[in-house]
Amino acid sequence: MTVAMSSTCPGLYCGRILINGSVEGACGVCPRGERTNLQKVCERCTESPELYDWLYLGFMAMLPLVLHWFFIEWYSGKKSSSALLQHVTSMLECSSSAVVTLLVTEPIGMLSIRSCRVQMLSDWYTMLYNPSPDYINTLHCTQEAVYPLYTIVLIYYAFCLVLMMLLRPLLVKKIACGLGKSDRFKSIYAALYFFPILTVLQAVGGGLLYYAFPYIILVLSLVTLAVYMSASEIQTFKNLVAKKKRLVVLFSHWLLHAYGIISISRLDKLEQDLPLLALVPGPALFYIVTSKFTEPSRILSEGSNGH
Repeated sequence: MTVAMSSTCPGLYCGRILINGSVEGACGVCPRGERTNLQKVCERCTESPELYDWLYLGFMAMLPLVLHWFFIEWYSGKKSSSALLQHVTSMLECSSSAVVTLLVTEPIGMLSIRSCRVQMLSDWYTMLYNPSPDYINTLHCTQEAVYPLYTIVLIYYAFCLVLMMLLRPLLVKKIACGLGKSDRFKSIYAALYFFPILTVLQAVGGGLLYYAFPYIILVLSLVTLAVYMSASEIQTFKNLVAKKKRLVVLFSHWLLHAYGIISISRLDKLEQDLPLLALVPGPALFYIVTSKFTEPSRILSEGSNGH
């Protein structure tokens, strides 16, 4: 479906192709890696991603890694010595997938990408903005206006899944001797469920996640830290430093807090934004200081004494 040449193309994302310096053809979809400018001409995207774009890609790259670690820890058991090696292997899988994804994305062979600047939420859902100039026929101009932020995440998930299926089963079979035959592969089975879920999440909600991920990181990191400290019965600094694992979990959550704060502030003004990082230890310190006032046994005893 094409439309006749006119002074401008209809819709938000329809444009004409620029060939040898001259605009040719009818209005239609722009080639991949291009998007329309103000003159409704398809223009090649040559900009580098902003800091916020990289932070978004980092968030989407962290999701499978965090889920890998969670299910490895969940199914490995307290006495299993294979958990640490599986954690390291999953990190290598995700890191290698990220490097390969960058290498196969334009410019090919380089650890950098060129991108189209995200301007508004509709850039993620161009299929919803195909115009109908004559109110009968639809001019299909669906394209990746946020190139490559939409597809690069899906490519990364594909590489993660392939590397996991190539490496993890052999590793688990050799080292997970302390687990039963039905348990040692459960973390892999879990990944076969959450990778399709992450793919659908990116395909359907990528635009919403792009704008909401800093707040998602902060909320989830605060909730999971509180749940972990409560489940581990950490009420004093002595309890906190009693085990190295607790410190690892604490520092990991602090990194997530800092990541969320940086994502929200975008470090536009360093002199104003950097001091916000001093808030990172705040939730953990607040929990330890106030936990003794919310101890269930104390509340129950005071309640019984009151009666």
